[in-house]
Amino acid sequence: MNSLTPYHVKYFAYELTKRSSSDSMQKLASTLVDAQVDLNPHQVDAALFAFRSPLSKGAILADEVGLGKTIEAGLVISQKWAERKRKIIIITPANLRKQWSQELQDKFFLNSVILEAKSFNEFIKKGKLNPFDQPDIIICSYQFARTKEPYLKLIQWDLAVVDEAHRLRNVYKANNKIAKSIKDSLIEAPKILLTATPLQNSLLELYGLVSIIDDYSFGDLKSFKTQYSRVNSGADAETFNELKERLKPICKRTLRRQVLEYIRYTNRIALVEEFFPTEEEQRLYDMVSDYLQADNLYALPASQRKLMTLILRRLLASSTFAISGTLEGLANKLEGIVKESETNNTEKVFALDFETYDELKDEWEGEEDEEQEKEKKTYTQQDIENIRTEIDSLKEFEKLAKSIRLNSKGEKLFTALEKGFNEMARLGAPKKAIIFTESTRTQLYLRNILEARGYADKVVLFNGSNTDEKSRRIYADWVARHKNTDKITGSRTADMRAALVDYFRDEATIMIATEAAAEGINLQFCSMVINYDMPWNPQRIEQRIGRCHRYGQKYDVVVVNFLNKANAADVRVYELLRDKFQLFNGVFGASDEVLGSIENGVDFEKRIARIYQECRTTKQIEEAFNELQSELEVNISDAMQQTRQKLLENFDEEVHEKLRINLQESKDYLSRYESWLWNITQFALNSNADFSSNEHSFRLLKNPYSDLKIHPGPYRIGKAIDDSNVYRIGHPLAQRIIEECKKQELPSVELTFDYSNTIKKISTLELYVGQSGYMLGRVLSVTSFDVEEFVQLSAITQSGNVLSKDICERFFSLPASISGSKANTPDTVINELESHLKAHQLQVIDEIGQRNANYFEIELEKLDLWGEDRRNSLKITLKDLDQQIKDIKKQARLAPNLPEKLKLEKERKKLESERDTAWREYDGAAKEIEQSKDRLIEQIEQKLQQELIKNDLFLIKWNLI
Repeated sequence: MNSLTPYHVKYFAYELTKRSSSDSMQKLASTLVDAQVDLNPHQVDAALFAFRSPLSKGAILADEVGLGKTIEAGLVISQKWAERKRKIIIITPANLRKQWSQELQDKFFLNSVILEAKSFNEFIKKGKLNPFDQPDIIICSYQFARTKEPYLKLIQWDLAVVDEAHRLRNVYKANNKIAKSIKDSLIEAPKILLTATPLQNSLLELYGLVSIIDDYSFGDLKSFKTQYSRVNSGADAETFNELKERLKPICKRTLRRQVLEYIRYTNRIALVEEFFPTEEEQRLYDMVSDYLQADNLYALPASQRKLMTLILRRLLASSTFAISGTLEGLANKLEGIVKESETNNTEKVFALDFETYDELKDEWEGEEDEEQEKEKKTYTQQDIENIRTEIDSLKEFEKLAKSIRLNSKGEKLFTALEKGFNEMARLGAPKKAIIFTESTRTQLYLRNILEARGYADKVVLFNGSNTDEKSRRIYADWVARHKNTDKITGSRTADMRAALVDYFRDEATIMIATEAAAEGINLQFCSMVINYDMPWNPQRIEQRIGRCHRYGQKYDVVVVNFLNKANAADVRVYELLRDKFQLFNGVFGASDEVLGSIENGVDFEKRIARIYQECRTTKQIEEAFNELQSELEVNISDAMQQTRQKLLENFDEEVHEKLRINLQESKDYLSRYESWLWNITQFALNSNADFSSNEHSFRLLKNPYSDLKIHPGPYRIGKAIDDSNVYRIGHPLAQRIIEECKKQELPSVELTFDYSNTIKKISTLELYVGQSGYMLGRVLSVTSFDVEEFVQLSAITQSGNVLSKDICERFFSLPASISGSKANTPDTVINELESHLKAHQLQVIDEIGQRNANYFEIELEKLDLWGEDRRNSLKITLKDLDQQIKDIKKQARLAPNLPEKLKLEKERKKLESERDTAWREYDGAAKEIEQSKDRLIEQIEQKLQQELIKNDLFLIKWNLI
């Protein structure tokens, strides 16, 4: 736009930063402009739902798998951050921590700190008394949150997000220590629980999850059971509908079929590459397997034997190269014991020899260490002799492993690649493949055989460290290419990941990745996933495939799995993952029902590991897997699936219409916000930048703010494209420009708006061409439940006609020029403009009052229902005691002798005492209920003391030509 004035930009700046009500689409508008995500209306709707009421304590977001619950939570987190409510914690399964961190950085430009034992202790050593007290968002695992409960409780959290929250659904059970700890730690915090499976086997799970959000949504467990136990049978429609209504304000679920208009899903095509090990490979497997099944092993400390056994079995299945180095390390460790007769640091050996050990340890942490203390023992002479025997065995295994140079699985990789690339050529997909292995040694082996046979310079490695020469070179080139841009975060780890992904997209054909690549990177440009080593944790597999099979993928994704046909256990694991977990075929991957039914992929992994460890014959393996499979089949009933659908899902038509309205409204706001940002940036930077208006992009020639750390170079509004810096409302440059524009003191002048020379057609303004008048701009801030801001515009013509706010806003879509010196506005005109703004102010306060009254009614009704639940629970207790006393009296009358009568009389007195106590509890509960209501009313009364702040922006005389 040409001829922008300071009056335009001040108005735009306030529109960009005004605070809207919690139920308004405008609440999220600036966040949506900033976020590097495509606009999906169901995600916007879920983010608004999460805190639609300012009195809300949170929500359960229960969209089906694959609909982007992380994005929904990210929008809420980003909005809280923009409101400067920055004490935010995310509790997630350990294997999703990096993914969360990366998503927040890539999509919302938000920094986070992953807290685990190592980083926590480092903060303590540096003098940080509570490492949870950080300027960035905190991310930690469930187990870690439990162990650090006292520290969590000390923070007044503005928001807590719990991912995979179905792990907490049995919080009402006495033995669920982690769930109880997390609930207690976050009792006062507003919360968002993310889960695709809020209800799996029992309605009590819903009670459990809802109680974590808000203890006042339902009474106690007893009353919930009594009221809703028959809901599942459909016996009482009225009770069912009552439960559905009570869940509506707190739980939201969208289905994949409801959003097909907005999201295109591609398919998964499964290929299996079967192989048979050579005689030497099978002999190595049998020898190591027998060794691992021995009753006592000196190389594996009892406190960590299960985990280390799992690691060795996974390495054994990966390649002879993977296992040989670890066998050598174990033998060296035992030789050290013989030499020094004391225990060395076993953990150190494994941390060096198996790159995912720390990660697996974090997932399995707390389990074995609680069962058995880490031993530090003195060895007898007999022990030393036994250790020497074990060393001989390990060296024999190592020698055999190192003698095997060709791996049958490795040789089959070329066949698998050919099949996969042929399928991708049929689909028209780019020739890209990601190969997942669990070992860096296997990774090097695969790179060497691929580069030697047709893929020279077409392979890139991705692992936890990436210290190889090629990775370092890729990183250096990437840093040089993006010098002085916002793409460089300053974190070597994050920048290395970005460099390797870019290289894979632009240069390489194959990426060979360890588990590190399954976390937090997006590879929509690749459509072949090869599970060279298959994890036993189905959630890890889903995570791997999800790197490519995700929103934005244009092609069907080919999933290639390697299967050792000579291993009965491997075959059964694969069948479970394929048939029961439905991981490899179809549009959506793993189903909610099955992934939810296993509670925790690590627990499932442990079950599989136990079968490998304990079963020695094919028959035993078959029986163990049959038992596990039958457990999976009965874990969720058809009746419970139907109950979940009826309770938590709305009609498709209802959802569809709502999403359509949301989408249009969101697009309108985004378009306006981008336009406002573009206009004030052009005005503020002026000669400091070259602008290309057709792309909303500019090149910053020099930094106009010496105290601001920003890069000259290309910038662009919108999604990250090419090598431009992403310019957004939250960018430091934009923030400074907005603040500078808002701070301007503007004198009362005459503005001439030019309609005649614009190509725009604005019918409402045509009536006023050739006329003039006056306009007053003001920001009204109202504080009650929320802080809300309103940019008010009041205008009249010289002849006294009043212009609506919509027409006033249209003026600022036109170029204008400042005419002459200061304009004098008659007092009568100022009074007229003031009276219009006063009328608008009264209207605003009335609307806010009505909205707040509605919020109050919802909270009061919730408390009334909670009170009724509590009373019903106590009535049931009293009724039970009355019946027991009645039964005792009858038994006493029929008692055959005096001792028996005396015994029953004592029991009666005891029950009557309990009844008296129950009556007192009943009376106490009634008082507590009333006190809770009084507290709510008191809080609301305090918040209803509205504070009004007025800030005049400008007073102008206008002409329209």
